[in-house]
Amino acid sequence: MKILLYRWKVFNQDDVKSAIEYFGHEVHDYTETIIDKDDETGFKLRDYAELRQVFSAYDCVFSLNYFPHVSDLCEELGKKYIAWTVDSPLISLYHQSLFNKCNYIFIFDRFYCEELKNLGAEHVWYLPLAVNCSRVGKITGSLTADERNKWHSEVSFVGGMYHRNSYDEIKDRLPEYLRGYFDAAMAAQMEIYGDSIFDKVLTVDILEKLCELIDFKQDERAFSDIALVFSSTFLGFKLANIERVQILNKLAKHFPTDLYTDDPDKELIGVNLKGAVNYMTDMPKVFNCSRININPVMRNIRTGIPLRAWDIVGAGGFLMTSFQLEYMDFFENGKDYVYYESHDDLLRKTEYYLNHEDERAQIARNGHEKAVKFHSYEKRMEFILDKCGMLKH
Repeated sequence: MKILLYRWKVFNQDDVKSAIEYFGHEVHDYTETIIDKDDETGFKLRDYAELRQVFSAYDCVFSLNYFPHVSDLCEELGKKYIAWTVDSPLISLYHQSLFNKCNYIFIFDRFYCEELKNLGAEHVWYLPLAVNCSRVGKITGSLTADERNKWHSEVSFVGGMYHRNSYDEIKDRLPEYLRGYFDAAMAAQMEIYGDSIFDKVLTVDILEKLCELIDFKQDERAFSDIALVFSSTFLGFKLANIERVQILNKLAKHFPTDLYTDDPDKELIGVNLKGAVNYMTDMPKVFNCSRININPVMRNIRTGIPLRAWDIVGAGGFLMTSFQLEYMDFFENGKDYVYYESHDDLLRKTEYYLNHEDERAQIARNGHEKAVKFHSYEKRMEFILDKCGMLKH
């Protein structure tokens, strides 16, 4: 079949494309042209004539994450629309287009998958993310001694610091009591893994006040509420900023700690700032050459395994991550990866594994072996194509 890959700024699109082509389908790329002005609702205007012409030439459209306008156009044209999420929660799914018959939607976070099913969405499946061990192995397998020395870290973190976030943009407009309330909520959430307290603290009275303070705009067919938006895009990203700064500063007091990011925070102390790395070429080198790769999962992801964790184990790196329920479905703690239950626990376990090299290296090997055997893009794509009736038997 002829499949259109609807591209946007996400890391793993080339790996997805290769996996689709592995099953004999023809894949073409398309990046949408958006008319450079806003309509009265604040949303970008699109050239639907161009989109309609492009989509008409294909049997189906595939995207990472979900785009309501793509679904609506596929519904109109009678094309299948396949979407696989990489972010959670994905606000764009809370839209009336979710119920279009053309949709085949795959969610990597089981919590939100079940929520969408309960809303009545058809053709929705749980599907964890993956890693292209074959591509990554060619990079890590050809590292020279000089390269290994260049990319070596005792402790490293690759990722965003969310130094610029929506909460900081509006916090000065919040009453002092509300700022204190949210500060306390984020501090409490930082101590809790595997559950969200933001759902409980956003009461009706608080939400009514937020509606007065925040310019909450959305498409007229969207049905996400301000609670979901505020807990994820405001509190969730701000908490990620606070937690990542705290974790890195605590680690840097005791161990050489490297940060690879294009978004450093002014509150970082003693952390070695390394700049951003290219996802396709250099990031696997960091993971493979770091003795410990830390992975503090954003609390927006309720139960799922983020893409970065798959990237780490797929590169043969040692994964030290905050607790997520779904890790236990695929990996064994202390054997294939290690999770921490508090910041103090992270410090203890980092010290332990830096001082127990054989055990650390064996855990990294075990995690990598499972990634290779069970979690390739080809295996995930086989599941997707089968559910969509597009798998050649």
